[in-house]
Amino acid sequence: MLQKMLEKARKRLRRKIHIRKRVCGTAERPRMTVTKSNRRLSVQIIDDDKGHTLVSASSLEKDLKGIKATVAGAGQLGEIVGKRLLERNIKTVVFDRNGYLYHGIVKALADGTRKAGISF
Repeated sequence: MLQKMLEKARKRLRRKIHIRKRVCGTAERPRMTVTKSNRRLSVQIIDDDKGHTLVSASSLEKDLKGIKATVAGAGQLGEIVGKRLLERNIKTVVFDRNGYLYHGIVKALADGTRKAGISF
C-alpha cells in the first residue's frame, strides 16, 4: 500500500513539472494554481514575472470555513475566486492544475471560476 501511495505521488509530481515547463503567468494573464488535500482546497493567482501572489482563496479562511473539499465546495470556491479576480480587474488567467487530473474537484473549481466571468 505504501508503494502505491509513493507511485501516485511520483506520477503527480512528474505531471506537475511537465505542466510548469509550459505554463507561466504574466501581469496580463496570471497563473491560477490549485492545491487540494482530502480536507482543504486552496487557489492562488500568481504573477510569475514578479513572483507575487495577486489573489488567493482557501477553505482555511474564517469566512470560507464551511467549504469542504468536494465538487460542490470547489464550485463555490471557484466563484469566490472569480469575484475576487473581477474586483482586481483580471479577466483572463492561465490554469495550472498542479499535476492533478482535470476531473472532479479540479474541473468543478475551473467551471465555478468560468461561471463568475473569468476566461482561461
